[in-house]
Amino acid sequence: MKTPPSQIIDEEVNWDKTKTIVSKTDTYGTILYANDVFANTCEYNPIELIGEPHNIIRHPDMPKVAFKALWDALKKGKNYHAIVKNLTKTGRYYWVITDFTIDKNEEGIVTGYTGRRKAVPNSVIKKIEPLYKTLLDIENLKGEKASELYFDAYLKEEVGKSYDEFVVDLFEQEKSKEEKATINTPKEEDEPNKIKKGLNWFFFGDFL
Repeated sequence: MKTPPSQIIDEEVNWDKTKTIVSKTDTYGTILYANDVFANTCEYNPIELIGEPHNIIRHPDMPKVAFKALWDALKKGKNYHAIVKNLTKTGRYYWVITDFTIDKNEEGIVTGYTGRRKAVPNSVIKKIEPLYKTLLDIENLKGEKASELYFDAYLKEEVGKSYDEFVVDLFEQEKSKEEKATINTPKEEDEPNKIKKGLNWFFFGDFL
């Protein structure tokens, strides 16, 4: 098993943010496949990643409750989106939004998960990072259960949505603003259709 980097560097890794990071795992989160974009971004050789737990790239700035919510949803057969800060082999970081596909065999039994990840706008990071810091602080001071209870209450009282819905809405709003800002003509009818196609197109549009 590979050991995580001994030093955490507060520096974003240089990666191609137009590309899609893809990995496949079994039901326990063991990496079965990693595309070259994944390997290049997290600074591991593809062969180094195969057979390793996916948390090899878990950044210590990420609260555990975010991953618990993710795995709880997947085990219930629900697709899930998450905004995640990941760790590279050299201790650097990169932020992504993740879409999961639940893989099943011919009998309908879940065999694993396929994750597709793309870069997120800085405006999304600025909005989600303070929440993650609060959850992590609660986790470190009061324990994981306290962090989970706060997270549930925050989503209910301040957001009024599930975490998955919150992530999707936040991303689509900020991505739309970012793309509109690059358009010379402000007319709605002149804007590219990709702004209106949503998150599904964002992850799969290149393959449709």
